[in-house]
Amino acid sequence: MCEAVPAIQSDSFFSMALLDDACALWRARALVAVMTRREISARYAGAAGGIAWAYVQPLLTVAAYFLVFDVVFAMRLGENAPTHRVGAYLIVGSLPWMAFCDTIGRTMNSLLDAGSVLQKNALPPVLFVARSALASSMVYAPLILLLAVGYIPSHHFSIALLALLPLLALQLMLCLVLGYLLAILAAALRDTVQVVGFLLSVGIFLSPVLFPMTLFPAAWRWVLYLNPMTPLVLGYQNVLLQGAWPEWTTWAGAGAWWLVATALLALAVRRSREQLVDWL
Repeated sequence: MCEAVPAIQSDSFFSMALLDDACALWRARALVAVMTRREISARYAGAAGGIAWAYVQPLLTVAAYFLVFDVVFAMRLGENAPTHRVGAYLIVGSLPWMAFCDTIGRTMNSLLDAGSVLQKNALPPVLFVARSALASSMVYAPLILLLAVGYIPSHHFSIALLALLPLLALQLMLCLVLGYLLAILAAALRDTVQVVGFLLSVGIFLSPVLFPMTLFPAAWRWVLYLNPMTPLVLGYQNVLLQGAWPEWTTWAGAGAWWLVATALLALAVRRSREQLVDWL
């Protein structure tokens, strides 16, 4: 289908600006798969533990949450929380959040890291963004799915576990679009990396990762939806902690974020197409 689409001119309507990149990504899917494997291997090259470190680090983090909050302090949440155990609650939200931060951070820097390659080879920049996004997903997606095993007493093998797959897919799509947009902005303005790094460090406090939505003042809960991960975290909590299907606000909220980010990305791609490589 992509082969039949004519080349898009620079003055085309901005909503079509991503079509060339989407087609290039599809045509080069085999190359992207190879690049993704090499990216994962390169991250831990020289380490005795190799790729195992990619999984050990987040697992140790969530294990610490369980040990400190559920075993040592035995802390409990209020009646309206999806679970009474603080550690169990933190784990469900923290793993998707770690995946989001890792993916956004790496995709945002992907074009800067590949600058010399892009200047010497006429490769679509989107390939390098997709490589970083997929590499992070290959690490965190299995860990999030593994939570379904650890939380059997909470969800009781509910059929709602099937919702984990579209949740993961939606998170990947959102991270890919946001990461590509930020990568272009970082190429144009290096300060983007510092600003986004700060926002990621404080963003966890404006999300339901650390506390249930019910503990946040009702009049200000809309502020939490300024964080793109809020609807997705709520979806994971519904599935893993309650064995329930994500509410429609999960799909609507995440979908709205994806649509807005895609529109901004389309505009950024159209405006930067001629200068992007020169910025790197």
